[in-house]
Amino acid sequence: MKSLKKSYIFLVFTAFLSACSSSFLDSEPITLLTDVNFYKTKKDAESAIVGCYDGLQIIYSDGIAFPVASEVFSDNTFGGTGNTDGLGYQQIDEFDLLRSPSDLNQFEPNWKNYYRAIYRVNVLLSKMDQIDWEGDTDYRNSVESQARFLRAYFYFDMVRLWEKVPLIIEPTRENIPQSEPDAIYAQIADDLLFASEYGDAGKSPGRVNRWAAKALLARVYLFYTGYYGEDDLVGKVNQNQVLQGLEDIIASGLYDLVGYDDGNGFKDLWPAASSWPNEKGDGLETSYVGKDNKETVFSIKYNITSDYDGNIDGNHWLVMLGLREQSFCPYGKGWGACTVSPKLYNAFESGDLRRNSSIIGIVEEGLNFNNAGQREYTGYSNKKYTPLSLPDGRDVAEANNAVNFMIGQYQDYVVIRYADVLLMAAQLGSPNAQIYFDKVRKRAGLTSKPANHNNIMAERRFEFAFEGIRYWDLLRQGLEVAANTIAESTTVLNGGVETNKVIKKENIIKTRGFQMIPYNQITLSGGVLKQNQGWE
Repeated sequence: MKSLKKSYIFLVFTAFLSACSSSFLDSEPITLLTDVNFYKTKKDAESAIVGCYDGLQIIYSDGIAFPVASEVFSDNTFGGTGNTDGLGYQQIDEFDLLRSPSDLNQFEPNWKNYYRAIYRVNVLLSKMDQIDWEGDTDYRNSVESQARFLRAYFYFDMVRLWEKVPLIIEPTRENIPQSEPDAIYAQIADDLLFASEYGDAGKSPGRVNRWAAKALLARVYLFYTGYYGEDDLVGKVNQNQVLQGLEDIIASGLYDLVGYDDGNGFKDLWPAASSWPNEKGDGLETSYVGKDNKETVFSIKYNITSDYDGNIDGNHWLVMLGLREQSFCPYGKGWGACTVSPKLYNAFESGDLRRNSSIIGIVEEGLNFNNAGQREYTGYSNKKYTPLSLPDGRDVAEANNAVNFMIGQYQDYVVIRYADVLLMAAQLGSPNAQIYFDKVRKRAGLTSKPANHNNIMAERRFEFAFEGIRYWDLLRQGLEVAANTIAESTTVLNGGVETNKVIKKENIIKTRGFQMIPYNQITLSGGVLKQNQGWE
């Protein structure tokens, strides 16, 4: 075990993405001023791809971050937040514009940040031929693969949030109309196929490689073919190709499940689940395995160094998921979003180690939580992504000189874990499907079950709870399945008062599971952009 006091994050969370500081390509105007005399050398190319990774860090820094929104949409959580806050999270939780009619632009910061990030990538890709690569074709392919992976990642978020968005693959400030989803998915497929073939074969913290591209391509394939009822990914990728890509990841030997042979290893993936007060009561002990561990296929890196002077490299959304304005070591305070449904807590199999590693049971853990300020209190909160606190109540980030606990959080967002590779391969019909499925269950302390479709989808819910996956797993099984699963009428506590909570199936059907395009963007486009149905 490790003993930690103030130096907690420097001992355990040292794998910050120092290469992705916010010193380059922070805004479109800077890019426009420099692209005439820049993009000449390999050093310039390296700086430019670092700028693209900066864009990746920034996309979730404002608005409602995709990982948070994905959980709000799902049956895992309710919107939560403070009892006197606005009702924006309830609007998206219930797919109902009338729940908070004034909230017409909740996702506008996200929209802007996605296109700023895409702009950086497009500028770099447009300058590839003018860079002197010194004959280093492998390095050129590496840079292009990373850039194209990032562009595919941005568009995959966007096409799932809003479906029809402007598809921009060259630097432009033109007023571009929305593209049909097939065109967007075709571009995503092209980018990921390139990255799958030409990306780096090794692992480098903070950088994507060909294995990450193959894994993301599988996720894209499963969502597209499931939601749209197609046999392949817009004629570019079929099931056998996707499965082979996953088998390639497994055969690479670069990844494995953390703690597979060590008992309760699942908890060691998550800082809060694997930390507890030390005996002296002045620090924390931890069994956390750290960032960039052997299970991480792709993650978004975050640093403690965010400030209000242009460094936007911290995890700005983690604070939303902390316990409402109260800390109970090792759990830090936050804004109380995404209160966990008791239905999820009670659905875990007996003996499943993932339940207590994923969910804070407020009563079960004896926490003296005051729910008077909490909306949609259920008695449960997420444990995977939550701030940390020391025994004296100080936020760990602030104790290590972060500007504040709101923007100084540093936990990475692990987008794709090796467990997902195993379960996707099992679902896609690998000859080793039962072996892969049982391996995931064994790590959770469970025995074998048949690796059929229903069992795999159920397993995914418990394995990936609060990782931004569940809603999209529901939606790719069909709109009816998603709507029937998410819709419910139950009782929650708003400011300590019992209140009926209703999510209507018809609202999910009406919106087709997509979100509102920011009305400001529709206005700015002069009506070129059209609002999604159900949000008019």
